Amino acid sequence: MCLRVFVVNLWPVRFDEAVSYLLSLGHETLAMKLGLANVTRLLAALDDPQRAYPAVQIAGTNGKGSTAAMLAAAARAAGLRTGLYTSPHLVSITERINLNGADIAPAEFARHATQVRAAAEALHDETGARPTFFEQVTAVALLAFRAAGVELAILETGLGGRLDATTAARARVVAVTPVALDHQAYLGNTLAEIAAEKAAIIRPDTSVVVAPQPDEARAVITARCRECGVTPVWATERVRVLDATADGRLRAVFETAEDVYEVNPLALRGRHQLTNAATAVALAETLRARGFPVTRAAIIEGLETAAHPGRLELRPGTPPLLFDGAHNPAGAAALRAYLDEFVRAPLTLVFGAMADKELAELAAALFPAARRLVLTRPTNPRAAPPDALAQLAQQHARPATVELAAPPAAALARAYELTPPDGLICVTGSLYLIGEVQALLPGLASRL
Repeated sequence: MCLRVFVVNLWPVRFDEAVSYLLSLGHETLAMKLGLANVTRLLAALDDPQRAYPAVQIAGTNGKGSTAAMLAAAARAAGLRTGLYTSPHLVSITERINLNGADIAPAEFARHATQVRAAAEALHDETGARPTFFEQVTAVALLAFRAAGVELAILETGLGGRLDATTAARARVVAVTPVALDHQAYLGNTLAEIAAEKAAIIRPDTSVVVAPQPDEARAVITARCRECGVTPVWATERVRVLDATADGRLRAVFETAEDVYEVNPLALRGRHQLTNAATAVALAETLRARGFPVTRAAIIEGLETAAHPGRLELRPGTPPLLFDGAHNPAGAAALRAYLDEFVRAPLTLVFGAMADKELAELAAALFPAARRLVLTRPTNPRAAPPDALAQLAQQHARPATVELAAPPAAALARAYELTPPDGLICVTGSLYLIGEVQALLPGLASRL
């Protein structure tokens, strides 16, 4: 079957219209269809923009977004025009596509989205299959990177790896961050099954970086590398912490076979970022071995300047706000470790999560840390109702500390009422909740 190639816009579209069309395709998780056939056809109809530049693809359960952000910052510090694609977004869909350190402009997003829509609708007319929300946004990103003339694209895998739309880019450098249980309904019920889905991004023609892994996942990833005839680079575990700032940013030394990197301090908070930073270092060194001019100084600068909103993101205010998308047990454990080590202020926890998550484990990890607990429900069809969360709170929090406020706006207002000026409000459980709360912040200028 021969599809037409669409290289021009067919009609002018405003940004809000482009976003409305994409949202009409259905929620990116509930309406997703794992597989590469549709996105491969879509990219072919767009003259395969992913062939215009080299790419890095990063898969894993936790840390892939932070690792991607650190690597992108290092690449920019090295003078490379860099594209970064991440998901989900918090407030605006433009956050998913970053061009050399800045989110794509709404008008530019709309222009590329219009072109993708035309190709997607033609594909639907010819095959009966319409590309999904995530497939179309991925195509928008790859188009935008070509138009911007990026010299390196860094792609965070959306879900899994084997059948994720980003895999159609066929990146020549790939990485697997720590694998843990998450999205079992789509990826499998065991660590080995999930690791196999993520390790499938490894191909015979790739350079591979792997973060430290649980034994079960490590065995699967090692077997995949052996099958593909590639030798993985394991992120260094020779990491020495020198000290930490009061808000949890670590000053650390990373020693690899090639160099020593003293970072003063890491831009991203929490001890779990040591693993992500080590993985980013290994990726940067791999790019250097492939001829990219990523120097030691650029790598250090990248680790010291990277930004990843919604991941232990601290906003000053009265009281301050801490945002962290701890949506699975490993993420909740990392947040709890951070709270135990670095937070002494009275803590109010605003919590809302998706119903298909390991809610009992999230509650067990996080609820005991809170002096006050406000349970809410993000505006999302997958969200767990607050009364279901309240049943878990009975086991892990004192009853007098628990309140229900279903709309996130009401939950945030109640959190401010309950928290003293020297306290801390932590919003967590879902990145969708974080995005919804952050969208409210412009109206709270007096508190921030």
